Amino acid sequence: MILTLLTALPLATAWVESHEATILASGEPLTAHQAFDAHLAGVKNPQRVRVKKVEFIPLPANPLLARANDELGLVSPLTAGITFGYGIYIREDLWGDRPLLVHELVHVGQYERYGRIDAFLKDYLNECFTVGYPSGPLEREAIERAREICR
Repeated sequence: MILTLLTALPLATAWVESHEATILASGEPLTAHQAFDAHLAGVKNPQRVRVKKVEFIPLPANPLLARANDELGLVSPLTAGITFGYGIYIREDLWGDRPLLVHELVHVGQYERYGRIDAFLKDYLNECFTVGYPSGPLEREAIERAREICR
């Protein structure tokens, strides 16, 4: 891996903060049902969440971050959704997929628990570098919690 966690963290943080700002400015607020799911998923401030429909999830433009992404397999043309703080991108062909949204809402709750984007990313990326995606505890929590909520 050409990129270490120490090098990746500021690049990833800037990328997440930029996309969160975009989504918060132009995304849709949660419906009442989605806000209830957010509460079940552990989100303390569902009124802050915005969801934006996109044709595909944007890939990192920074060459170092793009290379790390390719090696870790985090975001690809097949990625269904991704969470950036209080902002969530959902691929348009999966818009309305409740389990997907709930999964991403669990990640919003995780960001909230950590209190800062860089603090969440430090642990999340460390898990990706050491355990591998999607086997890390934060990703497993999102998978399992969404499964429980959507039963």
